[in-house]
Amino acid sequence: MGQYSIKELEHLTGVKAHTLRIWEQRYKFVKPKRTHTNIRYYTDDDMKKILNISILNKYGLRIGRIAKMDKHAIKENINNISQTNEAFKHELHINKLATCMLELDEQGFEKIITTCILQIGLEKTMFAIIYPFLQKIGVMWLTNRANPAQEHFIVNLIRQKLIVAIDGQVVKPNNNSRKYLLFLPENELHEISLLFLCYLLKVRHHIVTYLGANVPFSNIVPIANKSEAEYLYTIFTAPIDKKEIFQYLKTLAQKVPDKQIVVSGSQVHKLDIAKLPYNVTVLKSLDEIMQFVENPL
Repeated sequence: MGQYSIKELEHLTGVKAHTLRIWEQRYKFVKPKRTHTNIRYYTDDDMKKILNISILNKYGLRIGRIAKMDKHAIKENINNISQTNEAFKHELHINKLATCMLELDEQGFEKIITTCILQIGLEKTMFAIIYPFLQKIGVMWLTNRANPAQEHFIVNLIRQKLIVAIDGQVVKPNNNSRKYLLFLPENELHEISLLFLCYLLKVRHHIVTYLGANVPFSNIVPIANKSEAEYLYTIFTAPIDKKEIFQYLKTLAQKVPDKQIVVSGSQVHKLDIAKLPYNVTVLKSLDEIMQFVENPL
């Protein structure tokens, strides 16, 4: 069972600590326990309850009204709102995924993701639910609530879903098809975004050579030439000095001057685009990435 300080509960639920204290004192929503050293903490059940209360309050129910509900009434109101409010439903799914991760609940994860994919498709599920959830994991890391095992557990489940979706695509090249080489540089291990890009490109009948994560620089150029790729796409998210990224892209651009290098990820936002080689393009948002997928440079 997890133990959360009020500050950690604030990060995980989005409810300010000051507000949590008022809810606790005035409405008795939760009763924090104390460690043997008399430090207050909250449990997983407390976190789930506050998540449900906060989401009902965010979508229009007054806190005084919620305070009069038992857990069955809270659940019923959540179900009723989720039937008519898509944003509410998405946020609910995100919160449930966080709980699945903390509890290592594979069946719960499978139920949520499968339902979402059936209802709104894989692309929208990734944009509306998976990516916001991964951002939430980032917050949980900051508060030390998700340990590496929990993160690897949930990320690998997402990875499996994407691999199955990619495997199900039958690419039929046409006049608009392009050739892509997708890879992550050395020390880059998180490939969810790269896998999703692979799926997006294959759905649109582009030809993709997928190298995966942690690819040595010396391997890229010969494979790029052998695959006749027109576009090389890579992502930088792991902490790295911007000078190293610049030198990496500069060297790669010199070795494949006839190919377009496209790069995204949180670490490239700090690059001075004006100083990059002519055949390097930086994409800084999901919108820009989707524009690239729909209309290659």
